Amino acid sequence: MNHLPLIIKREYLTKVRNKSFIVMTILSPIIMIALISIVAYLSQLNNEKVRTINILDESGLVGEIFKSTDHTTYNILPSMDLQDAKTLSKESEAYGLLYVEGFDSVEDVSKHIMFYSEDVPSLTVISDIERKIENELTHLNMQNNGVNVDMIEASRAHVEVFQESFEGEKTSKTDSLVKLIFGIAIGYLLFMFIIIYGNMIMRSVIEEKTSRIIEVIISSVKPVQLMLGKIIGTSLAGITQFAIWLVFGGLLMTIVSLVLGISFAESPMPQQEIMEMAAQNPDFTFYFESFKKALTNLPLMNIIFAFILFFISGYLLYSSLYVAIGAAVDSETDTQQFMMPIIMPLILAVYIGIFTVIEDPHGTISTIFSFIPLTSPVVMLMRIPFGVPLWQQLLSLLILIASFMFTVWFAAKIYRVGILMYGKKPSYKEIIKWIKY
Repeated sequence: MNHLPLIIKREYLTKVRNKSFIVMTILSPIIMIALISIVAYLSQLNNEKVRTINILDESGLVGEIFKSTDHTTYNILPSMDLQDAKTLSKESEAYGLLYVEGFDSVEDVSKHIMFYSEDVPSLTVISDIERKIENELTHLNMQNNGVNVDMIEASRAHVEVFQESFEGEKTSKTDSLVKLIFGIAIGYLLFMFIIIYGNMIMRSVIEEKTSRIIEVIISSVKPVQLMLGKIIGTSLAGITQFAIWLVFGGLLMTIVSLVLGISFAESPMPQQEIMEMAAQNPDFTFYFESFKKALTNLPLMNIIFAFILFFISGYLLYSSLYVAIGAAVDSETDTQQFMMPIIMPLILAVYIGIFTVIEDPHGTISTIFSFIPLTSPVVMLMRIPFGVPLWQQLLSLLILIASFMFTVWFAAKIYRVGILMYGKKPSYKEIIKWIKY
């Protein structure tokens, strides 16, 4: 009689009714949203803070270029002694004092600029001041040398090398960046899911083995059915927990956004500064539009279906290995000697994906590792956003499924012997003997 559905149901209900499972399912999104909310709220307070910067420009060359914004007020001080300017700025609790010494030469002025403040100033503020002064002094230098600055600005040409495949498919540098981000995100998600829920399955096997309840169960259920039931049941519990996190987390974000007035999607950079940056640098607008266009060029349907198939197959493959390790040992401490052969391919897959896919997604190394079962779930998912031929995806998936079936057979051999072994820490040599039984 096939007991697999009953085992899956038992494993699933056991996991979802567990107190620690329920507590973590509820607390995890609350803690995560709380941390994000605190960071967003503090960033919002920081953005709403108005800085007052006094400017003492003895040279008369750069003072007028500073225009006040919603978050920064620039006060041009009249001619006065530097010490008096420092005292005034300190008494008025100004953010800082920008002092430009009175030289006539642009080169001398550029080397005699000082910013005085009570505390260490923000790197963003200093960089912004440097950028504005540098642009102004550069223009002054050009004018002093008889160069028509307006003509140079009008003569500037934006160059972009348009990319297109021999089949006519158009791409860009931004496309590659967006594809890389998507690839790394889905590959890393699979990596974390395997680590978290693979360990959950392994601990479940160890707990049942140490409690001796497995001796009763194994008398009426085939080891392979029990093993598959644990894998599938725990996987369904993990998917349930993940789905609850998404729904509950989204609901919490909406509530926090309405109650505290925090926009999680809002850029940490003030809107006025973004508009100013776009006005001063046309490339900013160009790349922003390129980024939005790159999102529409992603093969989303292919990514979604491939993610589901490779995610499930890769997770089942590694889960069977985690079950075998759990059956072979008596405690979680004893698993360390067997974990390295499982963790290393996963880590290798992530590094291969990051350092080779970005450089050459269709190169020899990327292609080979996208067919090796222990690395293909991560590497292939990282390659797919760049456009992988369908036959390669299907071949990699078939190899992965075949490897999973072999791993299940292999793990079942270890499981049926190891699940009833107590009091002895097995070696690799003994595990090989178990496979031959």
